[in-house]
Amino acid sequence: MSQKLFDTIIIGGGPAGYTAALYSTRAGLSTLVLEKFSAGGQMTQTSTIDNYPGFEEGIDGFSLGFKMQQGAERFGAETVQTEVLSVDLNANPKKIVTDSGELLSKTVIIATGADHKHLGVDKEESLIGRGVGYCAACDGMLFRGKTVAVVGGGNSAAADALLLSKICEKVYVIVRRDTMRATKIYHEPLMKAENVEFKWNSEVRELLHGMKLSGIKIENKDGEVEQITLDGLFISIGRQPATEIFEGQLELDRSGYIVADESTKTNIPGVFAVGDVRTKVMRQIITAAADGAVASHYVEEFIAELN
Repeated sequence: MSQKLFDTIIIGGGPAGYTAALYSTRAGLSTLVLEKFSAGGQMTQTSTIDNYPGFEEGIDGFSLGFKMQQGAERFGAETVQTEVLSVDLNANPKKIVTDSGELLSKTVIIATGADHKHLGVDKEESLIGRGVGYCAACDGMLFRGKTVAVVGGGNSAAADALLLSKICEKVYVIVRRDTMRATKIYHEPLMKAENVEFKWNSEVRELLHGMKLSGIKIENKDGEVEQITLDGLFISIGRQPATEIFEGQLELDRSGYIVADESTKTNIPGVFAVGDVRTKVMRQIITAAADGAVASHYVEEFIAELN
């Protein structure tokens, strides 16, 4: 790869990364997006996205990611499919080492996202999009009037269960403990919902399926096994931010997310964090895209001050 000095390099080609690329290139900045897999990031795992404006019939995540990439590249953004191995964010210019070579940039926008934690049960990966999901806000409408289960006991699981209770016929909530860790604001409405049933002290042991999910087997603390017929299973047991290569340089919170406020600025000047990888209340496609636009503004401001 060339030793060209870029105005900004964006690590991650999801909605945050490609929105940042779109805004940066339209501002006349030389912009490079580094993506390990394919455009779109995690949303490529979503078969139908109904909560992103502009698509009245919805759109699949792969197509939306490709459209975002095309939109940014229309104005001159470059994309390289490569894995980032290490970074020196305190250097001037900043250095990024990939499996294709070393790159230099005046600024860096980190859009590496956060992966949903998985249960680790057999066939979980192969059933993603075929009954197994990780985002009720993204895929819940696919199960309107059907029976689903949510696994988890935190705020995300409680919010997912509450959302699904409004559109599904029946919602099971599988909780490993004898109570939910979620804040009390969720407890009362969930307990009052007639179509929500809790399975306390229980864990999912097996996914039942043909071509798609048909049910689960759960086991409680007494060793009793129960089989539940389902149309969908939403796993909401937390996320793991992709921040390993930034440890020791960027300030991270207790969960490993990059500390950055609504300005997207990190503790290192010229380095910005956008989308699911940064500390924030809501992690959705539209909030990730908003982060990308904000970061590009401050990148432009930072570069102007260098000159």
